[in-house]
Amino acid sequence: MTDGIFRPTRRGLLAGLGGAILSPGLPVRRAAAAPRQVLALQARPGTAALRGGAADTPVWSLSEATPDAARRFRRGDEVEVSLENQLPIPVVLNCHGVDGNPGAEPLTARPPLAPGAKDSFVMPLRHAGTLMCDLRLLGDGQARPLPARAIIVGETEPVAADRDEVFLIEDWRLRPDGGAIAPGADAKDTATHYTINGRPAADINIRANERLRLRLINGCQRNAIALKIEDHDVLVVAIDGQPAEPFPARNGALVLAPGSRIDAFIDGTRPAGSVSPIVLHDGKAPHTIGRLVTSGDAPARNAPLPPAKALASNGLPPQLDLKNALRFELALGGAGGSQPDWVPPANLTATVAPTFRVKAGRVVVLALTNRASTPSVFHLHGHHFRLLDRLDDGWKPFWLDTLMIDAGQTQRVAFAAETKGRWLMETMATDWAAPRLVRCYAVE
Repeated sequence: MTDGIFRPTRRGLLAGLGGAILSPGLPVRRAAAAPRQVLALQARPGTAALRGGAADTPVWSLSEATPDAARRFRRGDEVEVSLENQLPIPVVLNCHGVDGNPGAEPLTARPPLAPGAKDSFVMPLRHAGTLMCDLRLLGDGQARPLPARAIIVGETEPVAADRDEVFLIEDWRLRPDGGAIAPGADAKDTATHYTINGRPAADINIRANERLRLRLINGCQRNAIALKIEDHDVLVVAIDGQPAEPFPARNGALVLAPGSRIDAFIDGTRPAGSVSPIVLHDGKAPHTIGRLVTSGDAPARNAPLPPAKALASNGLPPQLDLKNALRFELALGGAGGSQPDWVPPANLTATVAPTFRVKAGRVVVLALTNRASTPSVFHLHGHHFRLLDRLDDGWKPFWLDTLMIDAGQTQRVAFAAETKGRWLMETMATDWAAPRLVRCYAVE
């Protein structure tokens, strides 16, 4: 960055995330008789302000009564989720980061919801973390694109941060007439626009010596992105909703695959009035999508907070038995021809044979080979996984539910199959016209 411009390459977006260690498991603390929370969602036509100063663009929305950027709950809550479909297409709700809830699993447990229909289910929130939900499993090639929503599950233990802000980033492809196209379609003659919490840009204020917890969510349909906040140290404290031992962002930048989430701490260390651009790079060009502004208000305290400690563990297993693991190979990167076992979500039924079966309690190792000519994204439902070292003699010290794999590469991941049920696996290439594809696995 000799010219001061943030220019990661496509390959640079695949850089690893560097050292973190999860803290030991802790039990969930639940109130004796906590009332059941309610999340009432509607899939309906809407609009989005995608271009500053221009008319809003017709889209399909996933909305709730609250205007907040994210719906907030607490670890241990039980949430009654309802969905009303006011769209002219079938929809299914897909939640990223909710482990161990087979009754809510899209397609294998909850079939597509017909136009005019309603559905509801209970979602226990076993883990604290940053989640995302959307209707995009059936969204490829539709008349309009579908946005995402953030769901925040707060820790029951105190967190050493003054404020908690959501930064949900989404990408949109607009035709010259201003209309937006859905993924899975040819994006020729379209321009890419980004929004933050549904707006074209976002400013975040921070006081001197204040600590901000920033929940960064890549809600893009297909784009992998890198983010950099100029002139600030960024400390990663969680990835994909699971805590990590705090570590600084590599080269000051955060890399997120579509669907990935990173929680970061940022301390206000700049003089009052300082403005730090928030720059997004998608491997093609830099985009300034926001600013971190140091306010002239009184400092939050006389001195910065001490170095952050790890967030409380969600209780994922500290060790995985790789020696006795069941091992399976999965090829990514095609449909119908080279990889016929991956199918469009609309073609997956509750009776389809699973790709593999495993007894509850066993460890599974998946060898994921990307045979596409572009990077591909793999997303595992139901369980978080470890990214294994090349020789399978250890793993990276963080948990993931989403992984981007470069063209021609093989990555191995391992997870403990803790919860019985039929769970999805998703893959898609990082190309707007590429299809989203699925398979399923069974824990018995």
